[in-house]
Amino acid sequence: MIKVAVTGACGRMGSKIIKTVLQQDDMEVVAAIEAPNSPFEGKDVGETIGIGEIGVKVTGAENLKKELEAKKPDVLVDFTIAKAAMVTIKTCAECGVNLVVGTTGFTDEEMESIRSTIEKNSIKAVIAPNMAVGVNVFFKVVRDLARILGDYDVEIIEAHHKHKKDAPSGTAVRAAEIIAEELNRNMDDVGVYGRKGLVGERTADEIGIHAVRGGDIVGDHTVLFAGEGERIEFVHRAQSRQSFVNGVIKAVRYVVTAEEGRISDMGDVLGLN
Repeated sequence: MIKVAVTGACGRMGSKIIKTVLQQDDMEVVAAIEAPNSPFEGKDVGETIGIGEIGVKVTGAENLKKELEAKKPDVLVDFTIAKAAMVTIKTCAECGVNLVVGTTGFTDEEMESIRSTIEKNSIKAVIAPNMAVGVNVFFKVVRDLARILGDYDVEIIEAHHKHKKDAPSGTAVRAAEIIAEELNRNMDDVGVYGRKGLVGERTADEIGIHAVRGGDIVGDHTVLFAGEGERIEFVHRAQSRQSFVNGVIKAVRYVVTAEEGRISDMGDVLGLN
């Protein structure tokens, strides 16, 4: 039985993850973590998310280390915000708890710190900006298209709900990175994030990324390859957050047998790499 802890346990993603973990024959929820001073602290997480009592009380993040030491989960799943996740990752590493992280918005420096922490403490981790199976197939096809259509102009458009805090999305950033890698470009040099005013003609090397926010859009991503006289648009649309959760379940099963001291991604989980 894989013992699972979940941060952001009462949020949109956390609650779905808990509900889905409870449906698995080989997993159990042993800890539910929320932000410090959460109004849900001390309440049964099952009652809080509307499924009835499951015998796991919500714990504030300030008591994370104590809870991990007491409950000894095999894996902690984090879908929160970058600042909070950095603390969670460090604490889990020090406690020897493996990680599945879908949080986005990490800086390059933060990712380097995460890699160092995971390596130093020899834990296992899956970190990916998007856990949906279809999105990771999307990444693979985008790489192939970039290789074939290297002289086409590339633009990425992403759309998400009005509550999303970071922009552009981690999925859009990863798609841009994949394309830049394939074309031997550096996103620091060629990335263009939206356009306004008299910006001049588009350069041949630039990769545009544009963010749309509104309503309850779960997540749309389009990569546009525009050539002379034609264009190809490759699109992934998430219709439900359950698509992300299904990927999380696969990642949880994978991470317990993964290589210690390194970060795996969903390409590893799905055998796409």
